[in-house]
Amino acid sequence: MMYSLAIFLYMLAVIVVSPFHKKAGAIVRGHIDTFKILREKIDRNARYVWFHAASLGEFEQGRPLIERFRREHPEYKILLTFFSPSGYEVRKNYEGADVICYLPFDTPGNVMSFFRLVRPEMAFFIKYEFWWNFLRACKHYNIPVYSISSIFRANKVFFKWYGKGYSAVLRLVDHFFVQDEESARLLSTLHITDNVTIVGDTRFDRVLDIQAKSRELPLVETFGKDAKSIFVAGSSWPQDEELIIPYFNNHPQMKLILAPHVIDEAHLRHIESKLKRPFVRYTEANEATVAQADCLIINCFGLLSSIYRYGNLAYVGGGFGAGIHNVPEAAVYGIPVLFGPNNKGFREAQDLLRMGGCFEITGQPLFNALVDKLTGNPRLCAKKGALCRDYIKSNAGATETIFSTLQLDV
Repeated sequence: MMYSLAIFLYMLAVIVVSPFHKKAGAIVRGHIDTFKILREKIDRNARYVWFHAASLGEFEQGRPLIERFRREHPEYKILLTFFSPSGYEVRKNYEGADVICYLPFDTPGNVMSFFRLVRPEMAFFIKYEFWWNFLRACKHYNIPVYSISSIFRANKVFFKWYGKGYSAVLRLVDHFFVQDEESARLLSTLHITDNVTIVGDTRFDRVLDIQAKSRELPLVETFGKDAKSIFVAGSSWPQDEELIIPYFNNHPQMKLILAPHVIDEAHLRHIESKLKRPFVRYTEANEATVAQADCLIINCFGLLSSIYRYGNLAYVGGGFGAGIHNVPEAAVYGIPVLFGPNNKGFREAQDLLRMGGCFEITGQPLFNALVDKLTGNPRLCAKKGALCRDYIKSNAGATETIFSTLQLDV
């Protein structure tokens, strides 16, 4: 089959480039351990539910359902698999799952070995993941498959003339819990209608949960004390920082919390070389040094979702590259959010642009004008932020809808 040959060639390519490519190297090392992990940790007498996420973002979308499942059905153990190192390396010690590993490459041999070790009673594939051999095996073993928080666009291969053969993989899914009406409409063009439910995006449930559990960070609180305006730039890339840092340098009334997407030493030093006002790295700060700083550089992971609570205005990075990062993570705190132009594939960003809670930045002049306008008018800033907060709350509830539907099968 051409699909299996393509997977084999992809696997071979990853192995070949792994000595020279950091991500490929991590994948190869992780895959070496996958079947060892399954052999050692799978309890053959237990009942398993299998969740698969491509990466960290998809995991966060599925996390509300994973944790709800674990809480209400402790009779099941949970297997969590990842495709990307950005998910596995960050969440390999996640306490909400019993077994965590990479998803083996989707070759017939790997699939056979996987199901020889694991016989899950249900499988949940989050957002985009559709692996033909794994889904065929689930069908063969009568394992129901659910696609959760899935979203489809007309430019996807399933809806192109050359992808009609591959679109058959979608018929191996027992139920789609899609994010929007457009996804349901596109599935209907493939005559997939009876097993589709529009539920919205589980990420809204996740960010509300994060907000409720957000950590108090004394150093950040001290940093922001008495500041007229605090600008939080999250998951920033160099293209984003080229806009943010010059503005910050020339506006002494504003303090900046900068959380770069890449926190290696070279990038941190590059950022620091551009700053003309006092700064401190979070891991090197104390009460005295942070109180004297105007820029706090977050050089560690795991804090950003709590840090947004201290901001009056936020910028979410990635919009001048592959795509914006997590807008709801900032918007849930009721602050306006700015981001770059590559945001068209993100429904929440598009919705909030139309509503006026978020703003698209295309260059320095527009960035300067918008930040001036919002920081110079606290009432307007609060009004725009309220649009963000209300939007997140009004779109919550996908996890409850999915779970209540599953009660028929659990």
